[in-house]
Amino acid sequence: MLLEKVKKPIDTFISTFAIIVMVLLVICVTWQVFSRYVLHMPSTMTDEIARFSMIWVGLLGAAYTVGLQKHLSIDLFTHNLSMKKKAMSNIFINLCIIAFSLGVMVYGGFTLVSNVYATGQISPSMQIPMAYIYIALPLSGILMLFYSILFLFENIALLKENN
Repeated sequence: MLLEKVKKPIDTFISTFAIIVMVLLVICVTWQVFSRYVLHMPSTMTDEIARFSMIWVGLLGAAYTVGLQKHLSIDLFTHNLSMKKKAMSNIFINLCIIAFSLGVMVYGGFTLVSNVYATGQISPSMQIPMAYIYIALPLSGILMLFYSILFLFENIALLKENN
């Protein structure tokens, strides 16, 4: 199916990248604890790397979850619906996700990134532009938007088949 052909490489990239960032997060936190309590010389950079890694893992994980359609949903009301009504419900849900992704994640995220970039804000320890960290927000929104549009078209096609 076209949906899987288009979606699979993006899923693989996001999951691989999130795993790598999560491993980095675990290494940083482990080193932070070791350097603080064993060496009695806390590392300042690992705290910042761990914090930024958590931001990226959380946002990319949210986009990946939308792509798997494992996001928070309550199927109590839709469990016993017919195929046509489930498709209509999924269309509504995907339209809501599209609206949220466009408004909050993409528009709000790009606004945040441009404001932070314009002010020249840098991280205290690593001295990197904070815009690099915050770019995870609109990137995640674009991925959520992409997945939601794919699922929207899939449900519209399903709705047409059941008519």
